[in-house]
Amino acid sequence: VVTPTLQMKKLKQPSQRMGQKKQRLAEAEQLQSPADAAQTPSPKDPCVEMPAIPGPQRSIYFSSPKGHLTRLGLEFFDQPAVSLARAFLGQVLVRRLANGTELRGRVVETEAYLGPEDEAAHSRGGRQTPRNRGMFMKPGTLYVYIIYGMYFCMNVSSRGDGACVLLRALEPLGGLETMRQLRTTLRKGTTCRALKDRELCSGPSKLCQALAIDKSFDQRDLAQDEAIWLEHGPPGPSEPAVVATARVGVGYSGEWAQKPLRFYLRGSPWVSVVDRVAEQEAQA
Repeated sequence: VVTPTLQMKKLKQPSQRMGQKKQRLAEAEQLQSPADAAQTPSPKDPCVEMPAIPGPQRSIYFSSPKGHLTRLGLEFFDQPAVSLARAFLGQVLVRRLANGTELRGRVVETEAYLGPEDEAAHSRGGRQTPRNRGMFMKPGTLYVYIIYGMYFCMNVSSRGDGACVLLRALEPLGGLETMRQLRTTLRKGTTCRALKDRELCSGPSKLCQALAIDKSFDQRDLAQDEAIWLEHGPPGPSEPAVVATARVGVGYSGEWAQKPLRFYLRGSPWVSVVDRVAEQEAQA
């Protein structure tokens, strides 16, 4: 005979065993190591990842959509001719040839041309022609013209209609042998002696020869072109002194011939024409 009390105990046993099993499972889950838990996340929990640490940010000022990370863009060129001529000093001009070779030179000498008021400028009086159209285009546009029927000079337009900067001399940094070959091939009426390094880019036409720049570069955008661009120059131990003196070859322009609108880095052996008087006056 099974008493009612004994029958109730038997009915409770399966329920108690199930409860104990659940308890053991819960205890086992609590003992699971953090590493194991990380490897087997609960499908109900969202996947949370550590935020990525951002790398160094580059200013748009020194960026290009084409991938040249230190390339100078429109913001650099969009300034008055005098300040742009000074800002060019120390920056690096890069020319990529069709075969992929890159020629590099640090700008060490420039001249500013102020536009219609400047009697030495091709845009004097505000005149526009097919030849000088680049001077009236947006800042950073190249204005390349021919002199003596055989040589080229390269200018870069600045802020203001008809204003630009002439690049006069570079310090060669890369591709010197290619520059030498180009200069030897393109120069006229000279002997076949090997050119010294300081002779490669020490003048506006020499610069164009060394970088294979001709009339086809006229009206190109220095901020966007894939064959030529300007890069931010590496910082030096100290800021070099800038000499301001008269421009070269503009004697026809009256008082404008004497205005101190040519700028170069003092002490640079790569400058085309050194003005000792201006240097002494600047030091006084």
